[in-house]
Amino acid sequence: MSAQKIYVAGHRGMVGSAIVRQLISKGHTSKNIVCRSRDELNLIDQAAVRKFFDVEKPDQVYLAAAKVGGIHANNSYPAEFIYQNLMVQANVIEAAFRSGVQKLLFLGSSCIYPKLASQPMPEDALLTGPLEPTNEPYAIAKIAGIKLCESYNRQYGKSNGVDYRSVMPTNLYGPGDNYHPENSHVIPGLIRRFHEAKVNNVSSVAIWGSGTPRREFLYVDDMASACVHVMNLDKVVYDQHSHPMLSHTNVGSGQDITIREIAIAISETVGYQGEVTYDLTKPDGTPRKLMDSSRLNALGWKPKVTLFYGLKAAYQDFLTKYVP
Repeated sequence: MSAQKIYVAGHRGMVGSAIVRQLISKGHTSKNIVCRSRDELNLIDQAAVRKFFDVEKPDQVYLAAAKVGGIHANNSYPAEFIYQNLMVQANVIEAAFRSGVQKLLFLGSSCIYPKLASQPMPEDALLTGPLEPTNEPYAIAKIAGIKLCESYNRQYGKSNGVDYRSVMPTNLYGPGDNYHPENSHVIPGLIRRFHEAKVNNVSSVAIWGSGTPRREFLYVDDMASACVHVMNLDKVVYDQHSHPMLSHTNVGSGQDITIREIAIAISETVGYQGEVTYDLTKPDGTPRKLMDSSRLNALGWKPKVTLFYGLKAAYQDFLTKYVP
């Protein structure tokens, strides 16, 4: 396994860097893990991507590169989100095929599912209803990525041995996260807010909404282990748990928690002693968002990192990178 050349696209992102860590833990080295920064390889440039694959000729590809952002960014730059993600996916998948890559794993997002999907969300909820409007362009691009993989499998699976798979992560957190005060997701955003409140002796921190909505979270290194697991599953076993035109696999913890509970847990992790309040003038958002990960569990994978450990590691990551 360690002799294979593996290309990790997006290795500087939270998930991509975790995949690299996971591969190293499995015995791979820098000699057979291929990475390129955005300055070294622009994945939107089709000619550059084709040249890269022609020269490097990797055996496996983890496609974790993407343009990502929160609600504000998705709403403000919809054209950039759909165009850049479509181009990255199409360029990498086509160039991988042209250079003879038989094994590729595409990373999508839970936002591919309809806004009002049943809970927990099963894989077959895909394309059964309207998407959440704020991130529809991004979701459409990710759905296209799934269908690209499936289409190459259907057309070139038997003739060329193509086996391209897709995984859909739930809300991820951990080392490498974005702790921006406005553009970050729930856990990193609260880590920063509680830390700053502690340092500045602020008496209370207000959380948006009632705190009752439920969300699912997964530590990023668990996500990486799921990626490597799915990539290397025997094809016969994998095919038994999927369908040629519904082949993507959900990756989640299988448990959800209220915003109130996660806020309390983060405040305790940070050591904030003040009061946690709730701003009922702010929206709650979707009441619940939980993935059905039973397909992946049946394929032999389950998460290992507890929320308690994961939050401690995330806070240490924040302190290392953002606190002087």
